[in-house]
Amino acid sequence: MGNAMGYTIDNAYNLKYHPDVTPHPLKESRFDPQEGFQGTRKRRSVNATKEDMLSAKIPPQNRDYCVDYLLKFQTCRKDNFPWVVACEHEKHEYLHCQHEDFVLRMKEFERERRLMVREKQRSG
Repeated sequence: MGNAMGYTIDNAYNLKYHPDVTPHPLKESRFDPQEGFQGTRKRRSVNATKEDMLSAKIPPQNRDYCVDYLLKFQTCRKDNFPWVVACEHEKHEYLHCQHEDFVLRMKEFERERRLMVREKQRSG
């Protein structure tokens, strides 16, 4: 269904009609995270603690790998209010992190899909 790489409508269609070669978005990968890579992959981590996120009132949907940048951005906005335009750099860092996270998730989806296709071709 094109180059959508995880597009919601295509993914729903593929989950229904091709579940053997479509990764489920809510389930963990069945493949080794190092498979297909030389050396070891860097593990992603979050430096912010749960208490930091609670005290900053970060909503659960924003508690992702970019929460450190979001905390810096919110702190800058609080410190510079009402001249929040001074926080453009922090905002750009946060939005860039969000974009990089999205790209990485789409690449992981495509990697898993290709591994599932390879596994299906080998078995049958």
